[in-house]
Amino acid sequence: MNLEEIKKLEDQLWEAADNLRANTDLKPNEYATPVLGLIFLKFADNKYSAYEEAIQAEFEALQGTRRSKSIEEIALKHCGFYLPPQARYKYLLELPESADLATKISEAMQLIEDFKNDEKFVDVLPKNEYKAFSRLPESKAALKGLLRSFSDIPADASGDVFGRIYEYFLGKFALSEGQKGGEFFTPTSVVKLMVEIIEPYHGTVYDPACGSGGMFVQSLHFVEHRNQQLKELGELEESDAAIDLSVYGQEKTRDTVKLAKMNLFVNGLRGEIRQANSYSEDPFNSFESFDFIMANPPFNVDDVAITTVEEDKRFNTYGLPRKKTKAKKSDGKAETVTNANYLWISLFATSLKNKAEAKARNTGRAALVMPNSASDARNAEEDIRKQIIEDNLIYGMLTLPSNMFYTVTLPATLWFFDKNKADDKILFIDARNIFRQIDRAHRDFTDEQIQNIAMISKLHKGRRQDYVSLVDSYFKSGMQILDKTVSDVKPLITQLKSVIDRNSALKTTVDDLAKNWQALAPLQDKYKAYVSTHSLSNLNDQKINAFNSDQIELLTAFKPFFKTLQDNNKQLDKGIRQKEKANKEQVANARQELATLKQSDDKEAIKQKEVEMKELTTTTSEIKEVKDLLEALREDRKHAEYYFNHIDWLQQRFPRAQYEDVTGLCKLATPEEVKEQDYSLNAGRYVGVVIEEDGRTEEEFLKFLNDSQESLSELTTKSEVLNDLILKNLKEILGESL
Repeated sequence: MNLEEIKKLEDQLWEAADNLRANTDLKPNEYATPVLGLIFLKFADNKYSAYEEAIQAEFEALQGTRRSKSIEEIALKHCGFYLPPQARYKYLLELPESADLATKISEAMQLIEDFKNDEKFVDVLPKNEYKAFSRLPESKAALKGLLRSFSDIPADASGDVFGRIYEYFLGKFALSEGQKGGEFFTPTSVVKLMVEIIEPYHGTVYDPACGSGGMFVQSLHFVEHRNQQLKELGELEESDAAIDLSVYGQEKTRDTVKLAKMNLFVNGLRGEIRQANSYSEDPFNSFESFDFIMANPPFNVDDVAITTVEEDKRFNTYGLPRKKTKAKKSDGKAETVTNANYLWISLFATSLKNKAEAKARNTGRAALVMPNSASDARNAEEDIRKQIIEDNLIYGMLTLPSNMFYTVTLPATLWFFDKNKADDKILFIDARNIFRQIDRAHRDFTDEQIQNIAMISKLHKGRRQDYVSLVDSYFKSGMQILDKTVSDVKPLITQLKSVIDRNSALKTTVDDLAKNWQALAPLQDKYKAYVSTHSLSNLNDQKINAFNSDQIELLTAFKPFFKTLQDNNKQLDKGIRQKEKANKEQVANARQELATLKQSDDKEAIKQKEVEMKELTTTTSEIKEVKDLLEALREDRKHAEYYFNHIDWLQQRFPRAQYEDVTGLCKLATPEEVKEQDYSLNAGRYVGVVIEEDGRTEEEFLKFLNDSQESLSELTTKSEVLNDLILKNLKEILGESL
């Protein structure tokens, strides 16, 4: 399945699941886990089906011999678990309407756990949670409908597809749960950015507040993507092809631990999830134990007792965030930390492998989500921060846009640690103006925005080849879309011409638009020449400089092409808006005149006016059709221009394909500069002032202004009519002559 097909499937499945809210008495917190359980069940069935023939063949071949084995043993060897007939998806789907489906699904889940025969997997799958579907007839029918809907997942859907669907549902449930939902889910795009910067491509990954395990899943995707890129370049060593990643997570909430274990199972990840309170429990002996760490812990917890952490080297190595004035014994209250944020920061600093091991393994990196306030907290927190900075553990600080999280609206910052730093500087990035607006209250990063931000870190590390490679991939993707778009645009332009045939001015502009799209041909030739000139293999600095120069030249050649198309769209928009405004006025006048005529006996005049009204209505329909066609053309152009805009973003800021400080975006600060700022790690103090944007492009902003102006004009006209009507009615009531 391609990404578009997966996205469509995700939306269809979510629509089916979300119907539970409307058609049953179940709340999201009641049906979230059972729904995720059904996704798991379908995945398990798909995976088992892929191995079923081999399992059966080996079972039959060994029957009656001294080496004979049970089918359960053979299944465990081939695919990691055994599915008895009563746990197969088809069996459940074909149960008669009279069957107690909720009970049968619970039994299927129990059978999978029993045959898995792994104490770590006991009571992980949802079972009792399906009882809620037996309360009402509507709930029973909804469960059957959901089972049918999930059967639409193709039989050959891989673990990666299921991982995406599972994660998509986790995000949707988190969004519907609001504050509570964020406790088990960190938005995927934030996790992707963390992963892209610390690059956990091998070794152990630890998350001491793992929620549903999203950090681990994105680590796996990063390794898979990296291996695919190396394979395409012919640089993937056979010894590196196998994924060497083990994950370790702890989470205090039992139900969330279950979600995480299912998530690991669905994605085929090796590892262990334990139910534990990270402040008081250390199930993995984490001190200097892990290659990589990632977490989004709870913010601003202030009820952790000092006695819980003061003797724990995970937390006391850099000092404790305790109050300057200790609680008096007579108070009768245990002393607590001022804020647990710095307990988490200390936990990260101490859980990474020591510097010698980190250097030997090229690991020792971590990413942590913290509220902005932690970046320059005072008192005991400042003392801890100063020690960690002077120990040269902080690699970078990245300020996120607002509204990126479901849990809190507090602005957040990503902290990056590195025990294998090449210098003593700290990289500050202010990403508040980089986002995609999902809805009024939520934002995220696109994949390209993630790559662009991560590129700042890569350039800082001197990885210039990655920069030209990313730009090259954007050109490739952009050209593929452009080639397809040309074939889409031609019929649209032909259709547009036929609709506006009576308007010579608009027709001329459409002719210009068609001509300008034809200007793509020489640009396609220029791109082919660029491709034939450069290779991403064996690049040295000199070749990278030439590569970068040609990429800048190529983008410069494309800019007038897109600018001209934009201008054509603006002219057409303006022309059709004027035509629409005139048409609305004519329709309003004609309706008023027709109403007046109908009070007379002039049938001929009425007939003529009705003919006029019909013509105006036809014009209104034509205008709507033109607007739809123009919108389709605009979307085609924007879709084609998308990757070129990302190239422009990179080249505007890093024109020499190497790191440089960019005002308002990034700054590489020396220890002296950090000391001057009283050891504050607030990116805004270093990169310069940033005026937060609304995420709209110039074109989108102008369209918004035009739409607002039209709305205002319509409302003003309506208010004037209402005002006249009110005055008229008042005069009639008061008996005054009009």
